[in-house]
Amino acid sequence: MKIAYIYDAVYPWIKGGAEKRIYEIGKRLADKGHEVHWYGIGWWFDGNNGRTINHDGIILHGVCEPMPLYIDGRRSIKEAIYFAEKLLPKLVKERFDVIDCQEFPYFPCFTAKVYSLFRRSRLVITWLEVWDSYWKDYLGYVKGLAGQIVEKIVSKLPDSIITISKMVMNDLISLLNVKIDQTKIAIVPDGIDFSKIHNVRPLEDVEYDVIYVGRLIGHKNVDVLINAIRILKNEIPDIRCCIIGDGPERKNLQMLSHNFGLDGNIEFVGFLERDVDVYSYMKSSKVFVLPSTREGAGLVTLEANACGLPAITVRHKNNAAIEVIEDGKNGFVCELDPISLAESIKIALENANSMRKGCIEFARRYDWCEISKLTEKFYNKLI
Repeated sequence: MKIAYIYDAVYPWIKGGAEKRIYEIGKRLADKGHEVHWYGIGWWFDGNNGRTINHDGIILHGVCEPMPLYIDGRRSIKEAIYFAEKLLPKLVKERFDVIDCQEFPYFPCFTAKVYSLFRRSRLVITWLEVWDSYWKDYLGYVKGLAGQIVEKIVSKLPDSIITISKMVMNDLISLLNVKIDQTKIAIVPDGIDFSKIHNVRPLEDVEYDVIYVGRLIGHKNVDVLINAIRILKNEIPDIRCCIIGDGPERKNLQMLSHNFGLDGNIEFVGFLERDVDVYSYMKSSKVFVLPSTREGAGLVTLEANACGLPAITVRHKNNAAIEVIEDGKNGFVCELDPISLAESIKIALENANSMRKGCIEFARRYDWCEISKLTEKFYNKLI
């Protein structure tokens, strides 16, 4: 097969979930003999590299010069439109069997649709998250309403859709009230590099009871975790919690921890550039906690499982992480409440050793090699 991925952010120059997914699947499909291309912004332009380069078997096409993806903390609409405009002249030079365009930031999906009609290629849109009414919170009422409309239109463009979780699939069908033939939707979850995680060693002379990894923003509810640690300290005075990540809530969370007298119990590590360093911290911990109410997938919980940690997350309609938790086997699902969370942490700590093997075996199912097989099977079915 000849496959083209479309996404403006390109790994490893930009490190996020969508770009990591394309890279991990794409390089494995290339290893199997498929011709894999990726059209994105030319983050590698430096005078020494051409606009088209080969990176780990994937042929990267620089559509335009590097430009900011975010303005004032929000995805740039101007960048998305500019990238979509510059994309078509580059894209039409080749003919692909399958075009896989990431749904965000939407405008390139229209370019991909025009190309697919012109070249008679099969258009797939990979949907990572449905925003719907959240658009109004993100952009304000007027711009947010426009965002909702664009999202609905884009959902009708592809021949087929890949979603990363059952929650995202249901959101497309129900929340957006979009009539989609369910036979044209496939759930292909995010994956993990199991062998890479397996080979990482824990930190020396450092051990934590609880660890959190993620952005420090409101819907992650790290304050609930801090409250749970405050409760647990009554029974486990020397309990240790590691918080990895950064974000606008960091100062508030550090102040909350200080006010609760938890300076000796909670350590804020900040953002770690290398994923192997995150895995080292995980392997030096006993239990992973993700109290988020908005997750398109449960990738970080799977990484924790691969490190041998039971994962705890909260029950919420917008939290797809619950889809990869088998309660009592590889983790626990609790309510978004400090008491409920504290109870689950206590149970997980008591059973961490006995759950370790089951957690690792559960995570093995989501190795990127298995995810790439699912993707290849879906593409073959299309053509």
